Amino acid sequence: MMDWLRDNMWAAWLTIAAVLGLAELASLDFTLLMLAAGALTAAGVAAFFPGLLWLQIVVGLITAAAMLGAIRPMIVRKIHHGQELKTGSAHVIGRTGTVVKEIHPDGGGSIRLGGELWTARPYDEVSTIAPGTRVEVMSIDGATAVVYPVSDPLPQVESPKPQDPPQS
Repeated sequence: MMDWLRDNMWAAWLTIAAVLGLAELASLDFTLLMLAAGALTAAGVAAFFPGLLWLQIVVGLITAAAMLGAIRPMIVRKIHHGQELKTGSAHVIGRTGTVVKEIHPDGGGSIRLGGELWTARPYDEVSTIAPGTRVEVMSIDGATAVVYPVSDPLPQVESPKPQDPPQS
């Protein structure tokens, strides 16, 4: 058994790396994953230098320490300080859209928001907002966007009327 282990130390290091990698799935702390990376590099050293256990351990420790000191903090910072995931209708709050159908205080208006059509009502409950006006979504009330105008309505361009062909 000891002869096999000495000749196949790379397999032992790979087993250690796999166990640490699987254990990481339970902890999700990225510490065990960095240690698994150290064991993986030790497996590589063991494949080329099977008789030098001290070199395998040193390279594995240096790799694990470098990963714990440099890579893990960046990963943790990215995960914990990234953008907050907004779900449901909360993802539209603060976005801007365009009024498609005039918005009255009593309802019935609609806006186009990122390719979707939303029922809308004005934020101040006394304003009427004309079609073409850019609005910001202040909140969501049920399935209705509560909006506030952020620009004047776009000018309506009349399409040219077809002319009658000249009569001869």
